[in-house]
Formats: sequence, structure tokens, C-alpha cells
Amino acid sequence: MYKELKETCYEANMELPKLGLVLYTFGNVSTVDRSRGIFAIKPSGVPYEKLRVKDIVIVDFDNHIVNGKLRPSSDTKTHAFLYKNWDNIGGICHTHSTYAVAWAQALRDIPNFGTTHADHLTSDIPCAPPMSDDLIVGDYEHNTGMQILDCFRNRNLNPAEVEMILVGSHGPFTWGKDASKAVYNSKVLEELSKMAYLTLQINPEASRLKEALIKKHFERKHGKNAYYGQGC
Repeated sequence: MYKELKETCYEANMELPKLGLVLYTFGNVSTVDRSRGIFAIKPSGVPYEKLRVKDIVIVDFDNHIVNGKLRPSSDTKTHAFLYKNWDNIGGICHTHSTYAVAWAQALRDIPNFGTTHADHLTSDIPCAPPMSDDLIVGDYEHNTGMQILDCFRNRNLNPAEVEMILVGSHGPFTWGKDASKAVYNSKVLEELSKMAYLTLQINPEASRLKEALIKKHFERKHGKNAYYGQGC
């Protein structure tokens, strides 16, 4: 009944160590089935080398376990909150990848310095402010979802266009049309984080990419007259 959903989730999670985005048990990926109001997610604290398809946990948007013998990821409530509030996303990924976490710990947005960044999004990558003390002692993982949503609302960002964020003092979350795209975005985010860091090491006064180049590179891949790739 849940075999295909679990397999999709498992395969996406197993991409994280292959891509060098996780260590030990860090990170998780989920994938949603909106027709049934459920999503599949990695179980908490299970090393990737020991993870099996049968271990994947199925939960609903209210964080109730629907299928599975293990506890779901400790970040499950964050995933659930985002699925409930953003109905156009199909997969979510959270890692503690080195460069993205470094920017999150520095509480810095990642500037759009070059065309590699502009190929994927026109804005800087936002860093949400650190969570307030009252929210930390409350429903922490649920409130992390609120933290992400509030950042997007305050900055008037569209999650369909900006599929990644740094949670201040914590780390990156990414999403996409499915779990595979969410993982892809996590790898892209890590590389953009690294490139931006190196850019500032070489030139601490580096300027943001000019708007004409941002527009050109984004629209040639994503605009209505996009010509990158081979089409359908």
C-alpha cells in the first residue's frame, strides 16, 4: 500500500551520502502523497548504511504515524508544517552540509555573486533570523516551519521560485516538485555556499551580480522562451 512512496523516499535519502551532503545520521528527505494526505520520511537516528526501505515511516500532516515501526525524523513536524502551508511542493530535504551550515551560523544571506547562482534563482539565498527563546522552548520543530514561512512572508518570496533557505544558527532546508528535486536543490545550495565563501575570501568587497546578467541566466533556463537543454 505504501511501497512506492517508501521506495521513492528511500532512494532520495540514499542520495545524500553519495553527494557528500551528510555525515552519520545527519539529514533527512521526505516525499508527499497529497491525494492521501501523507508523506514518507527517514526514521530518526538510523545510519544511512543501515537504512532499508521498510524502515521509512509514513505520517500524516498532523504528525500521526500511519505506517512504520520506527520513530520518524525529529524534523518531521517541520516537514509537515511546510507541506500544509505550501501545497505546490512535493519533497523536502534537510542537511547539515558544511558550507551551507557555515553561512547559517554566520546569520548571512548568500549573495548572488555569479551566473551559476543566477542559473537557479534570481534572489540571494535567504537566512531566516534565529528563533526566539519562547519559540525554542515551545514546539520547536513545528516552530522551525513557522520560522521558514515567516521569513518568506516578510521578504515577499515565492517558495515556487526560491526553493531553499538557511535557518539561522541551524542549517539548510530545500524543497521542490518531488523528493529528487529537493535533493538536487540541496546539492546546488551547498555548492553555491562554497562558491560564495571562496569569492569573499578572494575579494571581501565582491559585488553582487548585476541585474542584467541575473535576468539573462535565469530566464534562459526558466523563462517562457527558455533555450537551455533539449526541451521535452
